[in-house]
Amino acid sequence: MEIMIILVIVLLLFGAKRIPEIAGSLGKGINEFKRNINDAQRQITEPAPRTEQRIAQPAPAAAEAAEERPEPKRLLQ
Repeated sequence: MEIMIILVIVLLLFGAKRIPEIAGSLGKGINEFKRNINDAQRQITEPAPRTEQRIAQPAPAAAEAAEERPEPKRLLQ
């Protein structure tokens, strides 16, 4: 009985045309939520791909160019 009262109130508030749109939006939202939960669980359970971290070594030309730069002028002395 309580469910019937709630359904009648929803029908009066939103109208007959609006209820299918609301239900469709609610269904899409639930599906997206489930998909995001599954993606998060998959990321937690699967091992992370191994990536090699390479330490960037400055190129010899770049190191020489850095040494040839003049000292910046100081505005306050």
